This record gives sequence, C-alpha cells and structure tokens, in this order.
Amino acid sequence: MTNDTREPQRFHAEYKVIGGKLVVADVETDGKTITEVTISGDFFLEPEEAYFELGPALVGAVVTADNANLRQRLDAALAGYGTELAMHGFSTSDIATVVRRALGSAANFTDFDWQVIRGEVLPTPVNVALDQVLLEEVAAGRRKPTLRFWEWDDTATVIGAFQSYVNELRPEGVEKHGVQVVRRISGGGAMFMEGGNCITYSMFVPPSLVAGLDYEDSYVFLDQWVLAALKTLGVEAFYKPINDISSTGGKIGGAAQKRMRDGTLLHHATMSYDIDADKMVEVLRIGEAKISDKGVSSAKKRVDPLRSQTGEARKDIIDVMADTFADRYGASFDTFTADELEKARALVTEKFGTEKWTHRVP
Repeated sequence: MTNDTREPQRFHAEYKVIGGKLVVADVETDGKTITEVTISGDFFLEPEEAYFELGPALVGAVVTADNANLRQRLDAALAGYGTELAMHGFSTSDIATVVRRALGSAANFTDFDWQVIRGEVLPTPVNVALDQVLLEEVAAGRRKPTLRFWEWDDTATVIGAFQSYVNELRPEGVEKHGVQVVRRISGGGAMFMEGGNCITYSMFVPPSLVAGLDYEDSYVFLDQWVLAALKTLGVEAFYKPINDISSTGGKIGGAAQKRMRDGTLLHHATMSYDIDADKMVEVLRIGEAKISDKGVSSAKKRVDPLRSQTGEARKDIIDVMADTFADRYGASFDTFTADELEKARALVTEKFGTEKWTHRVP
C-alpha cells in the first residue's frame, strides 16, 4: 500500500459581478477532484451561517465540473434556508463562475499588455479581413491582445457567417444605394454601415481571459469598459442577452464572436451613431419574427443612435471609449503593421471579396 504524498494544487481567481460585488475563490484539488474551497468577497449574505455552506458544497466535485454542476451543488446546500436566504450582489451562478475561472487559470484584463488601434480609413472588405488576420496574429503570439476601432467611408452591409444572403438583403435596395455586401467570420446579424453612421470595434482576446465564463457571460464581461465609457457620456447602457447592447433610450447595437480552436477569441460590436433608418430597411430584410420577438412595431424604431443619446460627435465618443479602455487596463496605442495590411488585402482577393464566400449561404 502506498500513500499519495502529492502536494495539493492551489488555484485563485477573482470575478467582479456585472452590476454587483467582487467574488473571490481559492481552490485546492488533488488533480482530480476539488478538496477545499474558500469563497470570499465584498458581497452580502444572510443568514451568516449560510456562508459556511459555500466551500464545503463544492468539495468532491471533479475539477472538470461545469458551471451548472457547481451551481446545483451550491443551490442544494443552501436550500434548507428557504426564504431566510438573501444573497446581495452575487449569486450561486457567480460563485460557480469564479471557481471555474480559478480551475481554468483565468486571467484578468490587466494581466496583458493591451494595444489599442485607432485605424486608418479602409474599405469595408479590408476591415472584415483584418479581423481574421489580427485574430490569427494574436493566436500565434505575433501580436499582443488588441482592441481596434474601424474607420471606413464606403456603404456596405456586413452579414454574419451563417446568414442567408437572399433572406437578409433586398437586391433592389443593395443596387439602389450601391451597397457592398461582405460576409464576416463571426456569427450574429447584419450590420448596415455607411461611413460615419456607426461605431465598430474588434477585440482580439487570449483564451485565459474568458476561461470559466459561459458563452453568454463572456459578452458582457468583455464589454464592461464599453458600458463604463457610455455612462461617462450620460448613456445608461446594459446588455440584453445574448448580444444586444441597449440603453434606457433603446437598442444601441449588437456584438458577435468567433473562437479559434485554441480558444483565442474575436469579440466585436457595432453601435449605431447616426444610421439612416429609412435606407437601412430598404437594404435589409428585417423579418416579422425578429420584429415580434423584440416586441416593437417598427424595425426603424429598434435602434436608437448614440448621436441623439449623447449629442456628441462620433470622434469624441470613440475618444472616450479608447481612453476608458486604456485607463482601465493600462493599454498603449499602436498601428497596423505593413505585413498585417498586406495579409488582409490578400484575403479580400482570395476570400472576402469573392462570390463564393459572400454567397456561401445562398
């Protein structure tokens, strides 16, 4: 008989609940199961005795247990408190998230040397291609994690990777307004983009930053800085699951993601600044299912531009957003390399500018 004398493996993670409190997890394992957990933070929990149920509830769980399994353990342990239980600023789902992030060796924004690119004016197909190029560059370690803002002066519609061309677009509107249609690599919905009518940014994110986060949670987690920047501008913005950015004045925009096999993530969003709603509905087919699902009577009322909500120039809004990101995460400003732009232009010729890619979903 032999004794297992291996040292326990120790993990630590912190998670700031969106609109809530900080939850911290210190976790020990034997490599297969969780052997000890301490949960701490600035949250509120009543009755006090319930606190001492949190860590033990997770002991014995396998280290690969998902968020749902960990949450079920916590809910079962707290069930006996019934209506006496009061959790303020956090939930059992948040505890499960921070434990999963600890076991996944999650990182924080400030663990990385972020770069911010205030891009030059480029054709929309090149902007779309750059998303693929920069994603691959970050995954390969040739570029640091990056936030970049798009600039363009053409009229285009960027459709999601899995959208049907004929179901999303009105050919007569595309022809009338000289719209260039480009299919991107991420999912999500169509974006009607004229020069200066919206604000679009892309983030190229290391896998460890979103470790332990559910798909839905990763959206709002990655855009905390955006919500903070908009608040500075007087806009009370929030996320509507899964990927809509809204405010008390109405929908502002939406986000989309693309994950590589190694977990490196493209997260990007487009927010309306001064969209011509009449032209938009001439170009896009906005189906009755989508309209009724959102509970509004007119597609033209679904988007409330930032120009009307802030009264600020588009450039000034982007300045606030870029500065907010840089101040929060210690980012520095950068530019595209000549090689990155060359790769993007080559991808337009080989992929993003071709009929085969554009119509890959007819």
